[in-house]
Amino acid sequence: MPIFGQASSAPAPADFSPSLNGPVKDRPQPTGWPPKGPAPQTPDGKPDLSGAWAPNAIRQNVDLRASLKEEGVIIPFQPAAEKLYLQRKADFSKDDPEGHCLPPGVPRMTTTPYPFRIMQTPKLILIVYEGGAHVWRQIFMDGRSHPEDPNPSWLGDSIGHWEGDTLVVDTVGFNGEAWLDESGLPTTESLHVIERFRRLDLGHLEIVNTIDDPKAYSEPWSFTTHPVMLKGELMEYICQENNKDVQHLVGK
Repeated sequence: MPIFGQASSAPAPADFSPSLNGPVKDRPQPTGWPPKGPAPQTPDGKPDLSGAWAPNAIRQNVDLRASLKEEGVIIPFQPAAEKLYLQRKADFSKDDPEGHCLPPGVPRMTTTPYPFRIMQTPKLILIVYEGGAHVWRQIFMDGRSHPEDPNPSWLGDSIGHWEGDTLVVDTVGFNGEAWLDESGLPTTESLHVIERFRRLDLGHLEIVNTIDDPKAYSEPWSFTTHPVMLKGELMEYICQENNKDVQHLVGK
């Protein structure tokens, strides 16, 4: 996981807790956190996903392939994509965009050890991410379709709709530059991501992420993250300021 600093160098990944906004030693959470209780609803009866969330997915962010292999899931690489992946691992992930203060992309934005805040309205959902270059994302809920020729970007073009108590977010229009994890799982411009957000209860969120990128993988595949409610607020995080990673990203 890239190590960034602001006034001083940040702690190594082992110092991060899945339920914390930042290092364990700096931001302890109350005993018994996250809170228990039923999932709240909005005035129009939809599940309320609003709030600050800790990703709780550092293992997936560092090495998603190994994490899924433990669950019996094999990532279905296309040959060229697997070759590129193995090259990146052999080179110690020196070109990881996140290590160079570029956005982690979707869905990696919700596996970094930095929290994010969801702001929900009937026609637009916003997600602000503390990490990953401090970026934000719009999910349009007004029934629109994707643009016919979206401008390629790191986070893509996102539209959403409800299926029962599940928010389904459909995203296309990626630039193909993002990695799916630190170890180097590749993406291309053909990437299509489906995220299914469900609030299990007051303190727990579930996100099922489906990767459909036929230029990199022979068939769609999925993984699930389990964010927990954050006690506290997002902090200003400027990756470019005092970035401690760059001097170490030298490969072999």
